[in-house]
Amino acid sequence: MSYSIIQKDFYRESGKYLSTFQIWKKCLSPNLHYIYLLRKTQKYYKKPIIGFLYRIILRHYQIKYGFQIYPETQIGEGLYLGHWGQLVINPKVKIGKNCNIAQGVSIAQSNRGKHKGVPVIGNEVWIGPNAVIVGNIVIGNNVLIAPNAYVNINIPDHSIVMGNPATITFKINATENYINNKI
Repeated sequence: MSYSIIQKDFYRESGKYLSTFQIWKKCLSPNLHYIYLLRKTQKYYKKPIIGFLYRIILRHYQIKYGFQIYPETQIGEGLYLGHWGQLVINPKVKIGKNCNIAQGVSIAQSNRGKHKGVPVIGNEVWIGPNAVIVGNIVIGNNVLIAPNAYVNINIPDHSIVMGNPATITFKINATENYINNKI
């Protein structure tokens, strides 16, 4: 059976593929509600009337919930926002599938220096509370970014990153028990 990207995102929370009605019930949670609206806005972004309406609705909930994720942002299926509140992601960022992003995270552009640009984040990346990822860097697959880490360097696959400046530790199962219900 083929599942929609919204069903895949919601699967990450519950471990079950949900019907449309079940998804609407889960939308009482601000983080899931925002994911729903983000994906609908992305789906209809280029449609003149419905796309415009979804962008207005999404903007309202960006302000209400504190999520600043734009429909232009390329995000793979299986996005999971663990908690709601103060999350900023530059619209040019690319994020892979099965990624968890916690509250207080900033994924931003650097405007000068050797890493001028925006990050590209791989698959199965867990980003802890208040982490900052900045610049034209690549975060590999299966990476755990610890809370409060400042990351402005490339991170290889299978790594744990912590601190400011960022220190990298190789670990083959870096996100084990952190990223659950993978799609």
